[in-house]
Amino acid sequence: MEKILVLLHVDESGIALPKIALEMLAAGQELATALGSPLTVGIVGANVQAAANSIAGCSAKMIGVAGPEFAQPRYASDAAAAEALCRAADSTIVLACGTSRFSRVMPGVANRVCGKIDTHITSVTADGGVTAGRWFYRQRIEAVLQRSARPWFLLVDSGIHEPWNGEPGTANVELVPVSLPTMRTNVAGVRAPKADEQTIRPDAKLLFVAGAGWTKKQRDGQIHAEDAEKLITDFLHDSSASLGSSKSLVEQSGENQAVLKFMTHMNQVGQTGSTPRHPKGLSTCCHGEEPHVVGWRFIRERRAINLDPNCGWARGKADVLYVADAFEVMKHLNVMVGERTFAAV
Repeated sequence: MEKILVLLHVDESGIALPKIALEMLAAGQELATALGSPLTVGIVGANVQAAANSIAGCSAKMIGVAGPEFAQPRYASDAAAAEALCRAADSTIVLACGTSRFSRVMPGVANRVCGKIDTHITSVTADGGVTAGRWFYRQRIEAVLQRSARPWFLLVDSGIHEPWNGEPGTANVELVPVSLPTMRTNVAGVRAPKADEQTIRPDAKLLFVAGAGWTKKQRDGQIHAEDAEKLITDFLHDSSASLGSSKSLVEQSGENQAVLKFMTHMNQVGQTGSTPRHPKGLSTCCHGEEPHVVGWRFIRERRAINLDPNCGWARGKADVLYVADAFEVMKHLNVMVGERTFAAV
């Protein structure tokens, strides 16, 4: 019989679980039910009791590793904690959050317990045994994986499962002791941009993608890069959307062309960029050809603004295409979003 372990960690607040943790819990619960297997939840953090209480209604066995040494992400401490939880649970299938914190340690943990690991998993099902899905070749080929080796670690991406939604309570957490090696690093603090300066927001409901058309000559024959920057940043601030970019736009800085100063390669979406998962997406000044659209594969509702009625978005790749000037549309949209934001305050 399989034994399922769902590995979670607390978020930056130190007491709550991130959204992806709730997604992993729901996926693990569904898999355990389908297989008739016991489910164990392992949590890592400085204090795991509050996080465990928030998911007490899942009816799973709770184990945890807690202490000030586990407050911040660090390879040595996180790997030791995850290894201790895996050995305590004696699990055969381990579902772990595909966060940056766990992504860098899970391959090492799998090696320590003589297991196998697959990363960037996009589906986990009980189809004749445990079956995992994964995309290859720039999200163009979907593979279905099965392994006989155990334990099998599955590092699961976010946005593939509905988050667990249950009642909180008082959880009984069994704390697992960990023998830490000598720590060679010390976390002195965290430096991060202000929340309203952050443009990449994985949990945002809307993905706003800008294309190279924003920095080209407009109807008056002039380039209005500064106006474009203000329109886009105002929209991101008021809507809390996540910002994406086409490859051509982020590479213009090396071609001595006008650029959007807040745009980096981290914002790139597409065949050579990221493949985000947001409920809705709005593309502006982007022609919508195949390399761009690959990055939109998992966006549920796709809309685009383009002056060309024959652009790639019009060929069945967008649910709605607005044939209009993006500058004018975004001016009106910012007014509407700004009024809604003011009314909410």
